[in-house]
Amino acid sequence: MIKKSPLILLLSVILVISFSISSCNSKPSESSESSRLTMGEVKRTIEKGKTNQADILSIFGSPNLVSKNRQNNEVWAYNRMSYDTSSSQTSGGFIFIGGSKASTSATTSSMDLIITFDSNDIVTDYSIVQASY
Repeated sequence: MIKKSPLILLLSVILVISFSISSCNSKPSESSESSRLTMGEVKRTIEKGKTNQADILSIFGSPNLVSKNRQNNEVWAYNRMSYDTSSSQTSGGFIFIGGSKASTSATTSSMDLIITFDSNDIVTDYSIVQASY
């Protein structure tokens, strides 16, 4: 019968635990802006020929930009940007030697809503532009 020393047994256990331990954490950051300006909310609430400026103000708040088009109709623009990050870290290898791998990724998303009103402040048209990079 082969007798193992306690030190070899301890090192074997440490080695097995060391190889089996790895952690991966992925946590998206909170959006930089909490807003009701979403594709679903826009499609649900804006109806051409019926929704007026007061309705839009109560739903989305003040626009980021107000201008006039060539027909002298008022045009409101809303913009929402969000920045999300996620990171992960994997550890493994020998406890005494150590080893880890970390990575981080970031995504920026943008949504623009452009609303055109007639002379009676009723929505005549709107468009949505979304981008992620």
